[in-house]
Amino acid sequence: MSTDLTILIIEDSPEDYEACVAALTEDSNIVNPIAWCENGEDALAYLRKEGKYADRDHDMPGVILLDLNLPGLDGRDVLAMLKNDPNTKRLPVVVMTSSSDQTDIDRCYDAGANSYVVKPVNLDGFLAAIARLRDYWFKIVVLPRPE
Repeated sequence: MSTDLTILIIEDSPEDYEACVAALTEDSNIVNPIAWCENGEDALAYLRKEGKYADRDHDMPGVILLDLNLPGLDGRDVLAMLKNDPNTKRLPVVVMTSSSDQTDIDRCYDAGANSYVVKPVNLDGFLAAIARLRDYWFKIVVLPRPE
């Protein structure tokens, strides 16, 4: 992955966000900028450069890590909106959630998720999962350039 592409983390838990950042950057050559949105509404504003993001000069992210269980507009709705919008439909979205419910898994893939990862409940498992995710999405896969 190009080091200039932003990783957008959409996660309401500050602890999970910090663990994610640590796992993405620890023992890694990943130096991509990381942006954080704590809910679905904020994420859509970020991607559309609206509201508090209207005056910010930022590019579209190279990949999105999306939690499903967000307050307000949840991740399922955010995913559907992203994949139905011509400006964001090509953005790779990795769903990261505690839900192993088959209905959620099917719904996310039907909506266009690129990957679905169930967050391990313990910190070591979570860090290991993010490290594997990092290696795959940021070292192996060739991503589309944001438009």
